[in-house]
Amino acid sequence: MAIGSLRTPRLILQPVCWSDIADIARLKADGGAFGQMLGGVRTRQQAENDMAEDITFWARYRVGIFTIRENDRFIGITGVHIRPDGRGVGLRFALFPWARGRGLAHEAANAALNAAHEAGFERVVGIAAENNYPSCVILRSIGMSLCEKFIRDGQIMQVYESIR
Repeated sequence: MAIGSLRTPRLILQPVCWSDIADIARLKADGGAFGQMLGGVRTRQQAENDMAEDITFWARYRVGIFTIRENDRFIGITGVHIRPDGRGVGLRFALFPWARGRGLAHEAANAALNAAHEAGFERVVGIAAENNYPSCVILRSIGMSLCEKFIRDGQIMQVYESIR
């Protein structure tokens, strides 16, 4: 089943496309938004490389990374990708710091997780640093369970999973 745009009570999630690259490059260059993501902040070229991978993922799996818009304003991304660390299909979400604190990340991540399961992924993981409390709370609040911990760059990382 192909997944397209998703609507939540406050948000529109749309599959990433090349017309989004300026917004996504700005998000990925923002340390407050992307500093704790695997690989950290990204250059424009890295964001373009990521976009090519994300579009290829969509073509192959019929789901992937979505842009998040509130009232037509780009606020971040969410969705799934194949984790480069071999842990499988990973849920990710990143919002600009100014868009946080109102439950939008929870709303978007929950919709993306459900879309991934609807597209046929039985297991989806979400990984956050143990001290990244907001992300850990979101992962738990959308029904993911802590299943593993590991050390990356001296930080304790927590692996959450959703199995359907």
